[in-house]
Parts: sequence; structure tokens; C-alpha cells
Amino acid sequence: MTIKNQFKTAILLALLTALFLFIGNLFGRTGFYFALAFVGLMNFGSYWFSDKIVLMMYRAKEAKQSEYPKLYKVVKEVSKLSNLPMPKVYVIPTNSPNAFATGRNPNHAAVAATEGILKILNEEELKGVIAHEFAHIKNRDILISTVAGTIAGIISYIGNMFMWSAMFGGRDDDSRGNAISLLVLAVLTPIIASMIQLAISRSREYLADEAGAKNVKNGNSLADALEKIEKNVDINPMRFGTTATAHLFISNPFRNASFLKLFMTHPPTKERAKRLRAMKF
Repeated sequence: MTIKNQFKTAILLALLTALFLFIGNLFGRTGFYFALAFVGLMNFGSYWFSDKIVLMMYRAKEAKQSEYPKLYKVVKEVSKLSNLPMPKVYVIPTNSPNAFATGRNPNHAAVAATEGILKILNEEELKGVIAHEFAHIKNRDILISTVAGTIAGIISYIGNMFMWSAMFGGRDDDSRGNAISLLVLAVLTPIIASMIQLAISRSREYLADEAGAKNVKNGNSLADALEKIEKNVDINPMRFGTTATAHLFISNPFRNASFLKLFMTHPPTKERAKRLRAMKF
């Protein structure tokens, strides 16, 4: 399954790149390179400072070991099992249950858990969640999501250029025909790019589930945790932050998650739990 998910990610990134090159060739070199530079710089900055940005956005405070002994114990244990450096540990002040990992590489990583998740999960379930987050760190998923986000962002930016060109183009028959073509491209290409980007995100979630469960030799505890998290998020969703960062969490923290699978940031919890419970160790 690991190889299958890695291959799927590679194929999706290739499709996203192909769409990017196709759009770039249609628009011309000047606009293409401008979009590449502008969005590339924005995403590079976001990647480099992603840990500080997202931790600040979610009001995360560095956790004191004396106040959160269970969390520290689990993080240290999974750190050793994963053969990764001990990350910084943060707690998010909300009763909405969730967790995420951030940081540009294993040496600059952070794991954040909400107060809510610490209340509803037992130690084994929390261990499964933290193992999932360590898998994201080990698999360099922050880098992969940044690459996908950069390409998708450029495509969306060029799509906006198409739209403006269509709106302010000439008024003869040929120009009107070109305007319609540009509008179609302006609408469809960002949607396709977003769908591919989200498919990459879902693929990495499956991979982190599998890798994390293998590391702690227990798929049932993570399956139980995911089901508890989803049930409690429906009752108590995240009330601050932004849906643009939903993919970072182990489960979408916002109630208004898409009902269309193609636009979901995470795979269905039912499917994730089924795969985890079927794993053999």
C-alpha cells in the first residue's frame, strides 16, 4: 500500500505539472514567468516560515512538560520509535479535538495537539495520532504540499489572467470566440488544479495513517481515534483559523467539509478506519 500511495502521489504531481506547462504555453512566456516568480516566492516564504505562521494562526502555546505529562510522554516515545528528533510540542486552546505537525524538515518540526483531543483520547489513541503526525514529518509532506500548492497557485493565478484577458479583449467575432475560450480555461483549469492538489493531500493522509500505524504496531488505536475525532468535530468544530489550512490537521477541523469526495481535504474516516483495522503486524 505504501508503494501504491507514493506512486499515486508521483502521478498526481506529474499531472499537475503537465497542466501547469500546458497553461503556461497557452498564455505566453511573459505572463507565465511572472506568475511563476510571484506565486513561487509566496509559497517559498510560506514553506520556510510555515511553522510560525500556522502556530500563530491557531494560537498555539508551547506546552510545558509539567502541565501536559501524557502528551510529552507519548511524543517522546513516538520520537524514539520513528528515529526522529524530538519536535517542539504545542497545545492549541480549543475543545475541538485535532492535531497537526508542521515544520520544513525533521530538524525544524513541531507537533500541536488541541486541548480537546487530550480530553477525549486515551493514551494508546493519542499515540496513534502522534505517530500519524510523525509520519508526515518523516515523509516530508510539508514540502510535497508546498510544491503542489505552488503549482496549483500558479495555475489559478494564470487562470485569473485568462479571465481579465477575456473580459477586456476585442469585440469582433474572432475576439469573442477567443474570449469564450479564455473564460472556459479561466474557470476550469483552477478547478482541475485544486482537485489534483486535494487528491495529493488525501493520498498523503492514507500514507501517514499506514506509516504511523506500522511504527507503533497498532492500527486499531488510530482508527478509534479518527472516529472519535470526527464525531466530536461535528459537535464542536474549530471556531478560529481558516479552511485553507484544514489539510494540515489529522481530520478536517471545520464542520462544513465538502460532501463531494473530489473536493475533500481528507479521505473519508470510514475508509481510513477500515484500512487501519485490516492492517497486520
